[in-house]
Amino acid sequence: MALTEAATARADVDPARQALLGGSYGGYMANWVATHTEDRFRCIVTHASLWNLDSMGATTDNTVWREALVPAQAAVYSPHRFVERIRVPLLVIHGDKDYRVPIAQGLELWSDLQLRTTVAGHRFLYYPDEGHWILKPANARTWYETVLAFLAEHVLDEDWTRPELLG
Repeated sequence: MALTEAATARADVDPARQALLGGSYGGYMANWVATHTEDRFRCIVTHASLWNLDSMGATTDNTVWREALVPAQAAVYSPHRFVERIRVPLLVIHGDKDYRVPIAQGLELWSDLQLRTTVAGHRFLYYPDEGHWILKPANARTWYETVLAFLAEHVLDEDWTRPELLG
């Protein structure tokens, strides 16, 4: 956040038109920022992200996860515990074949956004045939088109344009 504030101090950066994007551990950080910065950003994109640190260790292919994160840390650092603090729209992106950060994390985040926030404009982009990274060319194109459309909607105040490949 200190780097963000330093960049925002530049004359060519509009502090009222900023978004945050993150994937994997960066997605965890995006979720943390979403729950701890109120409306600092206009919107947040979170890809293949950790949401509930309590359940993450039991589902990931990373077998050292449970030993690395003690329950006391999860109680303090799990974004899901602060979902009611989210004040901006999130675009949640997740692949069903993600074994590093299992789809359950993305689905729980999506469910919490629907049930426990009052923010309008959340979106979910689901890939049944992708893993931690979106690798198939048509899927990658849809990823970029969706992210750019979401940013245009919330940062540039443009109308939502559904990516063509989504049908």
